Amino acid sequence: MNYIDFATKTAVEAGAILNDKLGKVSEIEFKGKNNLLTEVDKLSEETIIRRIREQYPSHDILAEESGRHSQSSDHVWIIDPLDGTTNYAHAYPFFAVSIALEIAGEIKAGVVYDPVKDEMFAAEQGSGAFLNGKSIRVSDSLKLSESHLATGFVHESSKMVEDNLKHFANFIRKSRAVRRDGSAALDLCYVACGRFDGFWELGLNPWDTAAGVLIIREAGGLVTNLSGGEYDLYVKEILASNNQIHGEMISVLAIEE
Repeated sequence: MNYIDFATKTAVEAGAILNDKLGKVSEIEFKGKNNLLTEVDKLSEETIIRRIREQYPSHDILAEESGRHSQSSDHVWIIDPLDGTTNYAHAYPFFAVSIALEIAGEIKAGVVYDPVKDEMFAAEQGSGAFLNGKSIRVSDSLKLSESHLATGFVHESSKMVEDNLKHFANFIRKSRAVRRDGSAALDLCYVACGRFDGFWELGLNPWDTAAGVLIIREAGGLVTNLSGGEYDLYVKEILASNNQIHGEMISVLAIEE
């Protein structure tokens, strides 16, 4: 079984757990003021880790809930068992399973699975991006004023909240519309397939973005930091677009008011 087939099969298995438990959450923990953890996050993650251990016992794992498992391999599975936990806890049907494989510092394969819509976004480096097996491309929108954008808010500090609100207000003024749906992994995939034209967010972690970044790039999009520099998976800021509106988005993010 190749990497992408394994990731797809595993994501579907984890997604079935999410669907089965949707609306039945009984335990909610708080990792932070607005950072939730449910028993379903744990169950999904345990399932994914078990499958990786069975198929690739020598590989490392970086998981949202349990952290880094070993530092001995240059093959690292980066997993988010439930991206959109707050949505899930409220039975709001916008969440996903994200699984990516990093080899020697590069993301080589990634899948994001939405079990509610049964949508599987997938990509391998150099092989294009796909939604349920069909090739996808970013939008051809040329102007920010005609673009449909997405973002997310993380509440790590009062400064981050203020920066989020500033950027949100500026983009509302400059674009056609801005959405905030609560799953960065799906937002990135929606840029990849043209449902959104651009996305930005502060405070994200590698498991939120690893698969989605590869999927966007393979769909012809561009991913950078907020100022247009090289994107670093381990730095908590991201700007993604169809490439055409990227410069305009950088300009808006640089506005001080």
